Amino acid sequence: MAKQRRRRPKKTIKKTKHRSIWSTYLIRAVAGIGILLFMVVAAGVLLSHFTSNRYVAPLMKKSRVAGSPTFEIYPKNDISPRELLPKKPPRAIGKLPKIAIIIDDIGYDKTIAKKFLGLHAVLTFSILPYSPYDKSIARSVHSKGYDVMLHLPMEPDEYPSINPGPGVLLTSMAPDQLIGQLNEDLATFPFITGVNNHMGSKMTTVSPQLNQIFSVLKAKKLYFIDSRTTPDTLCKPTAHLFRIPFAQKDVFIDHKPEPEFIRKQIHRLILIAESHGEAVGIAHPHPETYNILREMLPEVEKKAKLVRASDIVHID
Repeated sequence: MAKQRRRRPKKTIKKTKHRSIWSTYLIRAVAGIGILLFMVVAAGVLLSHFTSNRYVAPLMKKSRVAGSPTFEIYPKNDISPRELLPKKPPRAIGKLPKIAIIIDDIGYDKTIAKKFLGLHAVLTFSILPYSPYDKSIARSVHSKGYDVMLHLPMEPDEYPSINPGPGVLLTSMAPDQLIGQLNEDLATFPFITGVNNHMGSKMTTVSPQLNQIFSVLKAKKLYFIDSRTTPDTLCKPTAHLFRIPFAQKDVFIDHKPEPEFIRKQIHRLILIAESHGEAVGIAHPHPETYNILREMLPEVEKKAKLVRASDIVHID
């Protein structure tokens, strides 16, 4: 009996030791979890503090925009770089110069788009992203065998008093936001072969952002045509750097939507093409532009060959 009484305290002591060890482990585990939670909360506070001033791009509304946009902000001195160059040697007899005419700001009026398509002339249609009829017009243009372009909204000097519209690329965007928005814009409608800028007098002068934009275009094998909304544009050297097929606007055909002015600009476009072998004109979906273009098409096609934008771009 005495031996059994001596063994009992030993068993009790052993159980007490086990309980003490498990209590220690439990306390350490709870303390560790507490420290971890504290570190997570502290990291969140610090991250919020240091990124509070960083630009956050507004969420893009995917709904189509019904209101007609501002067509363009035109430069005061709209001089083509080709007009400052000496004329090229005479062409071979019977070989016509090339002219590409791009109809910008398409997507908000399907009736006028249908009229331009009905001219049965080789035109290029540049469509604004998130416009009400972007997809249906893109399909119609593609079915005719013409080029579909993305008319990419870019920040002008006048922003925010003048907003280029949904999908705009801003110079204040972080690289991931800029590239993400560009990819979303390129996915809004099918059959895109190239891009030209909508406004963009500020964006096209900022080299880091242009590098980001052109890296995406290079990866997607798209060409770029500079609308030249500012003489300070850096698009040409950036396209050369990335080896992207490139051209630039020579003439805005209708920044004054008046019949006589439009006729004068079309004659100017023909003259540039005859002097340099090719030219790029940009027009807009004005009724006046449609009427004058329909009137002058026989003269244009007699003196030049109308081609798609993709037929006039080059890798310099």
